[in-house]
Amino acid sequence: MSAPAARRGGRVPLCRVGELAPGEMRRVVREDGPPLAVYNVDGVFHATDDTCTHARASLTEGDLDGCEVVCPVHMGAFDVRSGEPLCFPVTRALRTYEVAVEDGVVWALDSAPARS
Repeated sequence: MSAPAARRGGRVPLCRVGELAPGEMRRVVREDGPPLAVYNVDGVFHATDDTCTHARASLTEGDLDGCEVVCPVHMGAFDVRSGEPLCFPVTRALRTYEVAVEDGVVWALDSAPARS
């Protein structure tokens, strides 16, 4: 799934389940929207926008520590489950997406963000 992901009925394919091990994250470039980040936290998948709300940097170029993703620019952190900022300088929440796993594919439900 390395080509840009195309929306399919309000859903964006993120990866195949076996492509992302626990503790890993990946950037997903979309044809018609901002890039997304998909995270595997202990076997549970989460999805957010990939762009930090403070520094406009790719979060997937930072670090994932449990449920926290750390921005590589100013070390602001977010909870990937809720999008909530966890430390300064981040003050604005990150958009999260509901995730579904069907037939071995992880999908972001683009039409219904979990939080914006």
